[in-house]
Amino acid sequence: MENRNLSPVDRILSGIGHALLTVTSQPFKNARPNPASSIENPPITDAEEKHAAGLMRINHAGEVAAQGLYQGHASVARNPDVEKQMKAAAEEERDHLAWCEERLTELDSNPSVLLPFWYAGSFAIGAASGILGDKWSLGFIEETEHQVSEHLTTHLEGLPEDDLKSRAIVEKMREEEEVHGANAKKAGAEKLPYLIQKIMRVAAQFMKSTAYHI
Repeated sequence: MENRNLSPVDRILSGIGHALLTVTSQPFKNARPNPASSIENPPITDAEEKHAAGLMRINHAGEVAAQGLYQGHASVARNPDVEKQMKAAAEEERDHLAWCEERLTELDSNPSVLLPFWYAGSFAIGAASGILGDKWSLGFIEETEHQVSEHLTTHLEGLPEDDLKSRAIVEKMREEEEVHGANAKKAGAEKLPYLIQKIMRVAAQFMKSTAYHI
């Protein structure tokens, strides 16, 4: 599709459409194959399946939040190259979203019922930080991806050993989140103050503890 400059109204309408697709659990079709599609999973117990579903629901909620964050940043980005970078990262995050949802279905579970809250809050944070300037927007992306990579590592440690499908998805997600963070740093990200980093961790912990259950 040919790129064109979007007016503020165009951006708002596009954002509304994107939000509706994301929070209604009807995301865009994933462009890349699910990394777990060819894996035969050994049997796991009911308790292990329930725990795996809780962790994958957290990951799914995190990807919904990532969509809001990237779209919020892109909506106010001043540098066209930064906007393009944000949207390219969001495209990969859409694949993550689809993979997590597929795995939740296989685990006979559902996404978090609070998806609109996760998306709206992240979009607002992304737009607010972006208004301060692209370097702070990129700094927020870098720190977010760093924290996401950390929590994906803990999920790999906590997932049932025989849940090979979930592990394959989480490993691929972690690999790409680290690339997104590195790209943001390379593009000129400003390191966030410690207090902001701490607040982000507290907010992330709230989301994880909530999304695990509902």
